[in-house]
Amino acid sequence: MLYDIRLHLSYDYDAAAGGSRHQVRVLPPTIAGVQRVVVASLSFVPNPSERTDFFDFFGNNVTAIAFRDVHDGLDIKMSARVSVSRPEPGLDVSPDLQQLKEELGSVRSLSPSAPHHFLAASDHVGVDAAITAYARESLAGSTVATAADLCNRIHRDFTYDGKATTVQTRAGDAFALKRGVCQDFSHIMIAGLRGLGIPAGYVSG
Repeated sequence: MLYDIRLHLSYDYDAAAGGSRHQVRVLPPTIAGVQRVVVASLSFVPNPSERTDFFDFFGNNVTAIAFRDVHDGLDIKMSARVSVSRPEPGLDVSPDLQQLKEELGSVRSLSPSAPHHFLAASDHVGVDAAITAYARESLAGSTVATAADLCNRIHRDFTYDGKATTVQTRAGDAFALKRGVCQDFSHIMIAGLRGLGIPAGYVSG
C-alpha cells in the first residue's frame, strides 16, 4: 500500500535569533520487509546557511542545518511517498520472561540492533515501580502476549486528553494522571515493558 505523507512544522520565536543550529529527524526510513521510501523531500524557510544529511547510530535519517543570519521563525516541510507491505502476524513463538532474560544475557553486542540499548531508563521513560507493578498484571506467558495485553489495558484504562500533559511530561507523571496523549501512552508502555525486562523503544510517526 502506498502512503503519501506531509508534515509541516512551524516555529515563531519571541525574539529574533542571531543564528541557530538544528538536527531534524522527520524523514521516514526504508525498513527491509516492512516499508520502502519511494521518494522524499525536506525543505526549510528560511534557507539554511549550512545543511548536512547523514544517518545516526540507530540508522535514523538526520538533517543538520545551521543559520548565520538573523531570523524570527523556521518552517520545516517534509513530503514523502512510502510503500508499506507488512506480513500477517504468524504463530507466537516468543519466549517467556525467563527465557527472554537468558537470551538477552547471551547477546554480547552493542551494535545499533542490540537489545541492551532499550532496557535501561531514559530521560522521559524512567523505570517506575508503580508502572512496573501495573505491567506485571499483564504477564501472559509469552513476551508478545504480555506486550499485547499491556497495550490493550493502557488503551482501556487511560483517557486521551490533549490538555493534561506537555511534551516534557514524564512517564511516571502521566501514569499518575491516567490521562495524556499518544506520546504519554507510548512512554508508559515502554516503561512497563522495560520494568519487566522486555526491550522497548520509542518510534515516532
